[in-house]
Amino acid sequence: MNFLFRVGLLWFFFNFTLLVSGNAQNPYSYNRIYLSGKDAATAVNWKFRVSEGRNAGTWSQIPVPSNWEMHGFGTFNYGHDHRDKSKTLGKEIGEYKTSFFAPREWKGKVIRLVFDGVMTDTEVRVNGKIVGVVHQGGFYRFGYEIDSYLNLGKENTLEVKVSKRSANESVNKAEREADFWIFGGIFRPVFLEVFPENHFTRIALDPKGTGDFKALLTLNDVPKDSKIELDLIDPKTGKSIDKISQEVDSDSIWMTHHFLNIKTWNPESPNLYDAIFRLIEEGEITYEKTERFGFRTVELRPKDGIYINDNKVVFKGVNRHSFYPNTGRALSEQNHLEDIALMKAMNMNAVRMSHYPPDERFLELTDSLGLFVLDEVTGWQDAYDTEVGPKLVLETILKDANHPSVVIWDHGNEGGWNFENEKGFHEYDIQDRPVIYPWLLRNNIDTFHYPTYNTKEGRFDKSGEIFMPTEFLHGLYDGGLGAGLNDFWNKYSKSPLHAGGFLWVFSDEAVLRDDLEGKLDTDGNHAPDGILGPFREKEGSFYTIRSVWSPIQLADFDPKEAFDGKVLLSNHYLFSDLETAYLEVEVLKIKGWEGTNVLSSKKISLPSLMPGQSEMIDLELPDNWKSGDILKIKAFGIHGKEVNEWALSIHKPLEGNKSYFDQSGIEVYPIKVRESVSDLQIEVDGRIYFFGKSNGTLEMVKVNRKFFYLSQNPTIEGVESKVKNVSWKKLKDGSIQVKAIYEAYPTEVTWTVLPTSELKFEAMAPTSPVDSPLLGLGFSYPESKIKSANFIGNGPYRVWGNRMEGVGFGLWQKEFNNTQTGYSFDSLVYPEFKGFYSDFHALQIFTEDGEIDIRSNTPNLFLSLFKPQYPDDSTPGIKPVQTVSDIAFLYKIPAIGTKFHTAEEMTPAVTLGPKTVYEKLELWFRFR
Repeated sequence: MNFLFRVGLLWFFFNFTLLVSGNAQNPYSYNRIYLSGKDAATAVNWKFRVSEGRNAGTWSQIPVPSNWEMHGFGTFNYGHDHRDKSKTLGKEIGEYKTSFFAPREWKGKVIRLVFDGVMTDTEVRVNGKIVGVVHQGGFYRFGYEIDSYLNLGKENTLEVKVSKRSANESVNKAEREADFWIFGGIFRPVFLEVFPENHFTRIALDPKGTGDFKALLTLNDVPKDSKIELDLIDPKTGKSIDKISQEVDSDSIWMTHHFLNIKTWNPESPNLYDAIFRLIEEGEITYEKTERFGFRTVELRPKDGIYINDNKVVFKGVNRHSFYPNTGRALSEQNHLEDIALMKAMNMNAVRMSHYPPDERFLELTDSLGLFVLDEVTGWQDAYDTEVGPKLVLETILKDANHPSVVIWDHGNEGGWNFENEKGFHEYDIQDRPVIYPWLLRNNIDTFHYPTYNTKEGRFDKSGEIFMPTEFLHGLYDGGLGAGLNDFWNKYSKSPLHAGGFLWVFSDEAVLRDDLEGKLDTDGNHAPDGILGPFREKEGSFYTIRSVWSPIQLADFDPKEAFDGKVLLSNHYLFSDLETAYLEVEVLKIKGWEGTNVLSSKKISLPSLMPGQSEMIDLELPDNWKSGDILKIKAFGIHGKEVNEWALSIHKPLEGNKSYFDQSGIEVYPIKVRESVSDLQIEVDGRIYFFGKSNGTLEMVKVNRKFFYLSQNPTIEGVESKVKNVSWKKLKDGSIQVKAIYEAYPTEVTWTVLPTSELKFEAMAPTSPVDSPLLGLGFSYPESKIKSANFIGNGPYRVWGNRMEGVGFGLWQKEFNNTQTGYSFDSLVYPEFKGFYSDFHALQIFTEDGEIDIRSNTPNLFLSLFKPQYPDDSTPGIKPVQTVSDIAFLYKIPAIGTKFHTAEEMTPAVTLGPKTVYEKLELWFRFR
């Protein structure tokens, strides 16, 4: 269990304890009795039968809550299946039965049966009688008063008939013909609410960050000689802060008050309070209910920005499906905690609910752990009609409106909106939060999806409205997400109208298919779009996002150049001073291929810096820091958790390799040369190097009867060039030198076999700009012979031309794997083995034939370590040009695009454009 997840669990249990203490069960308190499990991990078995598909027609059992497809029933469908006539569309009906005891003490009480989410049309019977109209809409809380249907003092039967496909076609269009997996069943909890005869039917809160407080309470009746008392509690101490009361003269009561010395809620300091509302009749408490909330103000200021508590905010967000591979949309406490912990580990402050309202528990945790939430009424690309739509808007508000984390309502997605239904948000949400339309410019905010770097729409630059893409940098396989984020963020953050954005998407939506022998299915390229794998495996973009969105930033600096130990530090928090944050600074020494040692370690307290401020700080490096090899800096945020890390090389490769590896004790040996018609064989200390005479390239190496099929054939990356002349000679020290002259880059390549048995490679650098995404030289080697590799450079994750952040300099050890990012779920190993690595210094490859050791003397090189296999269904944007060679040493590497756009559209020209100054490529090879 990693540190972040342990912290999340501790935070949860602290808040859960507070929740229980704030709702101590007095006889007159709000009472909830679960008929199902509270979540997928605590599900309770009910009787079940499904009408068609797998295991149809027979009564058995199913856990509730759950999706029936995940338990061997019915038909799996992705939302696009309705377009494919070869696919069977599941239209099954599920029948549920269970029973519960109704005690005689419930006489005179109001009993409400509540469903938190059922897909899709739901008919409910208690003791054989239908208790209300069929509910339509799969992601919403609904309920029925059932006290008149109960047999008190006896067991009572509950029957639920669930039609997977709705009788309302707009529901099907909005929910079931969407770009996500389609399920059926009671997938969220079912519970009873037990009320006294007189009770609150709604409590709506509007607590401002100023301390101004407003509450709307509705009652089912107006009791005589009654009043409502509000007791504000600090949940951390359990002590009352203030009390107010008001006489009841109507079934709709407004309570207002100004609370002094309150602490506001924001994601960085999610301060919460409990409001205990008591109904007092003739001096006696007859009912009370506790609402947990936070004081915060939400404002959308046209042509300016979105403000929380008078602070202009930038959303660093992600889209999240409520989903897990083996439970579908039925989630557990652990699922919610893990997802929130991972979001916060990426330094995100916001999450968009795509494309439906979330579980109640998820919002309780975003309240207490701190995330802004965009809460969404469904409508993927088609809208609810004006019959069902207003009901579902109301149900969303009634369930979610008191959560301080919910700061914006999303009304549909990408055309899935009905403007006539918007009035419900303004009528029922007493906070009157902004209502946005993801993808649309409306209500003073532009949420256009998937803008390019130089977006041609022009809206982001010319409309004069706030812009905040609710989906951007689509992450199919390894494209988008971290790739392009730094470029996008740097460009758009310069505008005062930029309010942030939401990456698509949090995790790969891969269903564990029991009908396909346990295969993880993403419906081709429709659903593998995540920063994380289906079981929350971290892809490289995870660390890039963490770095780019870190609230503590250091300006670029290079320890290899003239560096005085001082660096510019900036505060990128929205609400918080840095006075409780700190840095840990380490100097490490690389001990060859064995590992690293810490030479020095220092904790640096940070100065008081308000959001947006910067200041030069001294890293307090020891006098001998240059004797180390790695400068590592970790930033710890306002709550003591690590938020970012930098690890930089102290030396250029030439000096570095002299520092990392012991150069003493190298022996020299005589060299023999054999020349044939086709090749030159140079032998030294049991090693034979074979060079082609026609092109001067290394063909293979033989070491003590073992052949290393490492060859340069010739492999020039990014340039067409032919050999003009080849020659060889013996040098004064006994070395043998083979030289090839080319008509273009690299103009001259020299191989030198030394008496130490080492092999030196030199290639002249380009003398003029080369307009190619790849540039360098490479070698071929059989992939089937590779076992593992160690390298010294930036790692452990691979990089792209537009995803350089999130890696650090060090010694990295990697077992060979053939992971296809976001695709090969049966053998998904991160970090990937294959790909590009920056700031290359040294490489050790373990093969079936022995070891190959390659060290560089050239700064700023990229290592290309074999060619990643692009997944099936990869679109052009996420298939960058690849090397011809298997192992290459490059001056330039390609950027990667997204599912919808090429790298050229997503990246500034400077990233893809040519550099004009390169140093000679110099490598040293050793074979064992």
